[in-house]
Amino acid sequence: MKQIDVAIAVVKRDGRILICQRKPEDTFGGLWEFPGGKREPGESLEACLAREMMEELAIEIKIVRKLTAIEHQYPRSRITLHPFLCEHAGGEPKLIECQQMKWVKAEELPGHQFPPANESLLMEIIQEAGDSSLKQDE
Repeated sequence: MKQIDVAIAVVKRDGRILICQRKPEDTFGGLWEFPGGKREPGESLEACLAREMMEELAIEIKIVRKLTAIEHQYPRSRITLHPFLCEHAGGEPKLIECQQMKWVKAEELPGHQFPPANESLLMEIIQEAGDSSLKQDE
């Protein structure tokens, strides 16, 4: 079983979070995701994240802190998502590796369909944002 480490950025700017929509031909095409990508051999998660942000969106980020890692089993591989809370540090995002992107409030995340592995991360982000209207609905 193949093990894949993926560094992902929860990029914040002006109280909103950057999400990207996967291209139709990609795995989970059409679903939303936080930008990031697979770690190369010998690469740190932080270096991977910086590289992926430039390759996918042409932006710079500042890592604030690591969030809870997520292990997820898919039919052909096991992935570990390594999410980082980040601040937007430079550049305007460009649609290089995704078909659409937008800045959303944390409480708007459940209105977008993400791959199954992201479920606990979405809850962590919403909880961290302290959105009282979501807590009242539960």
